[in-house]
Amino acid sequence: MQVASPGIAGAGRKVARVQAILATLGYVLSADRRRVLMIRRDTRPDDLHYGYYNGLGGKLEPGEDVVAGMRREIREEAGLECRTVELAGTISWPGFGRNGENWFGFLFRIPDWSGVPYERCPEGTLIWTDLSDILSGAVPMWPSDRNFLPLVFADQPGVFHGSQPFHHGTPGPWTVSV
Repeated sequence: MQVASPGIAGAGRKVARVQAILATLGYVLSADRRRVLMIRRDTRPDDLHYGYYNGLGGKLEPGEDVVAGMRREIREEAGLECRTVELAGTISWPGFGRNGENWFGFLFRIPDWSGVPYERCPEGTLIWTDLSDILSGAVPMWPSDRNFLPLVFADQPGVFHGSQPFHHGTPGPWTVSV
């Protein structure tokens, strides 16, 4: 808790500050936009995401902007260079971390890229996955991902902001603004 400075509206009141881990989450699309390069988290049984499919991405490095961070993560995890990076939206994940940390994610579509994707990376196996399987729930993933993925892959996508609080690994109510 911080105390507001004198001369500022609300001075003397305690102001709660939210701190969050900043991260990126990207969805590399096939040329026909019918498949998505997903990572099946299958290398470390102690991984919070073990057994789930997920987009590519990770934590931002100090001083790194979100687009540079997304490009770096795609390069590191898949060996691809992003030609186009489209912001799909942002999500607040209060309490999502293993120890209840707050996360704030920037979600991207990557429709244009170059290179040949790796088959594996340190986090798991990279798999081209049918978008229809992702959206229908046929792919194992965080149940809460089903709230925002239709927005990421909408026919006429707009930028959104969602909030998905977690309590002891269980998602709470989903809210979204578009």
